[in-house]
This record gives sequence, C-alpha cells and structure tokens, in this order.
Amino acid sequence: MRRKKRGTGLGFYFTMAIFGEVCLSILVGVGLILVLNRLFGVTLSIPGFIWVLVASSALAGGIALLLNHRILRPIRNLGSAMNRVAGGDFKLRLTSRSKSGDIQQLYRDFNVMVAELEKTEVLQSDFVSNVSHEFKTPINAIEGYTMLLQDTGEGTPEQREYVEKILHNTRRLSSLIGDILLLSKVENQTIAREETEFRLDEQVRQSILSLEPQWSAKETDFDVELEEISYRGDERLLMHVWNNLIGNAVKFNPPNGAVRLRLSRSDGGVTFTVEDEGPGIPPEAQGHIFDKFYQGDSSHREEGNGLGLALVKRILNVCGGEIAQENLPGRGCRFTVMLPEN
Repeated sequence: MRRKKRGTGLGFYFTMAIFGEVCLSILVGVGLILVLNRLFGVTLSIPGFIWVLVASSALAGGIALLLNHRILRPIRNLGSAMNRVAGGDFKLRLTSRSKSGDIQQLYRDFNVMVAELEKTEVLQSDFVSNVSHEFKTPINAIEGYTMLLQDTGEGTPEQREYVEKILHNTRRLSSLIGDILLLSKVENQTIAREETEFRLDEQVRQSILSLEPQWSAKETDFDVELEEISYRGDERLLMHVWNNLIGNAVKFNPPNGAVRLRLSRSDGGVTFTVEDEGPGIPPEAQGHIFDKFYQGDSSHREEGNGLGLALVKRILNVCGGEIAQENLPGRGCRFTVMLPEN
C-alpha cells in the first residue's frame, strides 16, 4: 500500500529559522566591520570576529538540535500516534522519557483518551452483535410465515401483493443484518478465517451465475476474460467481494448494458477489474463510497443498504489486498482489486 508523503516537519522549520538567524548575524557583523573600516578608519580583526560568530553558530545549532530532540520529537510522535488512532488502532499507548512535565501530562491524557475510545468501541461492537442476533430470529420467522402465505395462493390480488412486499422487505432486512454481523466480525477480527486452495476464475463465474436473476432482468451482457488462477485464501470472504462488485455493476448499469470482467496475474499478485456502463460516481461521493451506510445514488436506495463496498474494503484489508475506483472516460466506472501473491 502506498504511504502518505510526509510534509516538512515543525522541527525542520525551527532548525532552519535558527540557522537563518545565525547567518544573518554573520552578514550583519561583517557588514558593520566593513562600514566602520571605510567611514571611520576603525580596523577590527575580521577573522577573529568570524571565529566568534562561528562558535556562536555551532552553539546555537547544538541548542536547536537539543530542543528539536527534547520538545519537537515527542510532539511528532504524538501526531503520528493520533493518525493511527484515527485509523482505528485503539490499543496504542505512548510512553516518553522526556523530563518535561507538560509532555508527560500530554502523553498521559492521550493514553486515557485512547483507553476510553477502546471501551466505547468494544461496547458498540458487542451491542451491534447482540442486537443483530436478537433481530435475526424473529425476522427469519416472519420470512418463513410469509412464504407459507405466499405458497397458499389464497387471498385477493391486493392481499397477495402485500404478502410479496412483506417478503421482499423482510429479505432486505435479513440481508442487512447479515452484512452488519459480518462487518462487525471482520472489523474486530473475530471471524474464523479458513484458507484453502481454490480457483479464483471459477469462483468469479459462480458469482456471476448466482446473480442471474438481477442481470437477466436487465438483459445485461458480460464481456469476461478470466485467467486460470489457483489461489490460497479465504474462499467464503472473497465470494462476498465478487458478489458485491459484480452486483453493483449490474445494478448501476443501464438496461442492455455491458459488464466487463478481467482476472489476471500481475507483478506481485492477482488483479481483478469490473467495469460497467453506468453514470459513474460523482466527484463529491468518491471519497465516501467505502464508508458504512453511505449511498451516493438516492435512486438505488431501495436496492441496497450502503454496506456493500464498506464490507468489500474491510475484507480486502483482512486478506492483505487493496481496491481502487475510477470513472471511465465518457461513461462508466471501474473497480480494481489487487490481491497479494501467495
């Protein structure tokens, strides 16, 4: 994964400011000596004066480095730690050998803050998991009884339509709860991973077949080129990736549109791409498409729950992979998945 380019640190500016001040002092001192020599005939020993300034510069540089080490480095470490916490690492704790009481207090406050965030995260995860499990049983019961009502074929056409809507929304709710549970397990790394050897190309084909009701209703054409690839990984988790990406391509594609799928080996791993001919992703939404419950296209809210791409992103993080998105020239969108070589 690419590392963010680090900007110029505060310590650099601090050191350069002192160095610039010393250089300016040398120039001003030499200038004064020259002015005194020319206007008033006062002769001073320039070499001796310069040596004094050089010694002062060395002392100032040493002081600057000491301040940079004692004061600015702990602050930089704190900034780096805050970035890790922002990324979800709530187990991080900081220690400092600085003799500054303010630095020590700052680190203690940081550790207290992270500890409280960790407790909140655990409480939230437990709540989501427990509530989701409690919801799952009654929803499954509602779905089962609704299917029985549907199978009887009794009632007026209007009543049968109501039964169909109940069943549709019950299945949507059941799918949402399943995604929430899986996302919670993936994020908290409590899911039991089972790595096996399997054919990636065959798994992608199985995903296409499982989505047949969606793409046949829209008469979607598929342009598929899949290299025969044996891969060792978590087959169950990766199936969620293909189902979500291909399902999204079909969902946002226009009727009679085409979906292009490519799978091939690349330098250091495996690359999978899926392209559609839909409207693409608006610029204001591109930074949020992997956020939980985010749905940039309100016209498709009835078809999803906003967890698909968030789940894909986190599954790939667990598997050591990456995902990237880009709009195609003219029309359409491309998602690229990179899996590590194994």
